Amino acid sequence: MKIGELAERTGVAARLIRYYEQQGLLAADRLPNGYRTYGEPHVEQVSRVAGLIQSGIPTRLVRALLEAEAACATDATTCSRELADLLAAELDGLEQRIACLTRSRDTIQQVLARTR
Repeated sequence: MKIGELAERTGVAARLIRYYEQQGLLAADRLPNGYRTYGEPHVEQVSRVAGLIQSGIPTRLVRALLEAEAACATDATTCSRELADLLAAELDGLEQRIACLTRSRDTIQQVLARTR
C-alpha cells in the first residue's frame, strides 16, 4: 500500500509517517521508482508509534522501547545503564499518567452510569 492508504488506515497523517521514518521509527520498503510501499506489519507499527507518542513518550525513547520489545521477543533483554536509567525515569512518568487517566476514566464512567 502507498503512504496515503497507510495514513487512512492508521489515522496518522502522511507527514507524520514520513517523520517517523526520518526518526528511525519506521522503515518503508521502496519500489523501483522510489515510492514508499507498506505492508500489514507497517499498519500495526505506525499505530504503536503514534500511540506511544500520544501518551507523551519522546521519540528518542519510542525507538528505545521498540528495540527493547524486539529484544524481549528474542530474550536478548539487556541494555546500557544509560538507557535503563532513561527507561526507569519514563516508567515513573507513565505510572503517574496512567493513574491520572484511570481516575478520569472512572469519573466519566460514574457520570455516564448516573446519566443513563
